[in-house]
Amino acid sequence: MVTIPIAKVPASLVRTGAAFSGLLLVLFVLVHLIGLLPAVLAPEQFEAYATALHSSTWLPVVESGLLLLAIVHISLTLAKAMANRRAGNTATLRSRRQSPLAALASRSTVVAGMVTLGFLVMHLRQLRWPRPAAGEEAATLIQVLQQPWNAFLYVAAAVALALHLLHGAEAAHRSLGWLTPANSSALRAVAGVLAALVGGGFLTISVLLALGGVA
Repeated sequence: MVTIPIAKVPASLVRTGAAFSGLLLVLFVLVHLIGLLPAVLAPEQFEAYATALHSSTWLPVVESGLLLLAIVHISLTLAKAMANRRAGNTATLRSRRQSPLAALASRSTVVAGMVTLGFLVMHLRQLRWPRPAAGEEAATLIQVLQQPWNAFLYVAAAVALALHLLHGAEAAHRSLGWLTPANSSALRAVAGVLAALVGGGFLTISVLLALGGVA
């Protein structure tokens, strides 16, 4: 059993909950990335999209659901990590596939997760509370990113997210029992591509907007 603040939960349920919540957050990250692409490719369309999104009556419900999902994922992931430590699992992680990048992603999963969380809090304070006026979303984001310290943090968060996805995609499938010898190579390849696309996508958008955009 794994002890968490409100109850004692079976370890299998903790692993499954952390895995499912993580995969759902990956889906959100992909949708968010796709929504950001017009910010550098078609600013006018991006502003129209942002205005329509922010005026939607269902947005507060979705935001509340995402907040709850993030809390669940972080809580269960920390519970699992603490349970592993209490069980004496302190061995140094090494990649059995002789992949230094995969080994780095495994060792840095907690740090990458905390960097991503810290960035999310900062990002929300910059662009959610208060929310930019209609038609000024891209301009506000560019203004934020043209401050060197902010640009550095956005780039660091993109790298941390890529590492977190590289490890998390495989770990989630392992926790759910979906990782098998037959699909392991393909799954790891897909995880690598996903991490590169998402992390690289956010990094590229951040750099381009810091330079004033391309359109």
